[in-house]
Amino acid sequence: MSKECSKSLARRLSNPNFMRLYFKGNGIDIGGKSDPLSLYIELFPLVKSIRTWDIEDGDAQFMSSVESETYDFVHSSHCLEHLNDPLEGIQNWLRILKPGGYLIITVPDEDLYEQGKFPSTFNKDHKWTFTVYKYSSWSTKSINIIDMLKDLDDNTCIEKIELLNSMHRILPRYDQTLTPVAECGIEVIIRKRTYEEISNKGKLPKNILLNKEVRVYLNQYRDDQNTLIQYNKITKPFNNESNI
Repeated sequence: MSKECSKSLARRLSNPNFMRLYFKGNGIDIGGKSDPLSLYIELFPLVKSIRTWDIEDGDAQFMSSVESETYDFVHSSHCLEHLNDPLEGIQNWLRILKPGGYLIITVPDEDLYEQGKFPSTFNKDHKWTFTVYKYSSWSTKSINIIDMLKDLDDNTCIEKIELLNSMHRILPRYDQTLTPVAECGIEVIIRKRTYEEISNKGKLPKNILLNKEVRVYLNQYRDDQNTLIQYNKITKPFNNESNI
């Protein structure tokens, strides 16, 4: 697979959540040595630091030398499929993540990447194939993302699951990740719930005092809605056929 983290940048920069929520504070990029997220740190202004973690640092499945709740975000591009136990890997990646932080994972989709053959002929170190969800798969080592995420603890909130197929073309069997544009993967984003959120059984709004300008506009929106409701009581809506 070729420069999958780099390929994701244009797509991610078009989504404001990557800049304002997902990539913020101090992060770790697991398995990122060949194409590290840290190369592009200036594109995400709320990021303070990114540690690149790879095989010489330890087994990514366990992250044994990293204390719990260390990082504000954990990123991993195409590493999970190399682990002996992907679920245990995700559990430990969540362990080292601070409450309120985000885990951003990309894995290859089995139909877009492996394309019907496993063990992989494109990457012999792949131990698993992944699909968002199937009732059955041609792969004997297939993992349904949705089923795997159901096995996580109640401290997780699934924010996003996306099949990355926008640049995938109709070709004979070929590793399309060799091209400069095709991702051929699945992106999963998980938020680690705060202790307060777990206790409340939901992310509930907080009672905070907004500044005057914000209060004026929000109250005006509500007043406008009330005005419309009152007017519709007098004049039946969608009944005006006069010329424009």
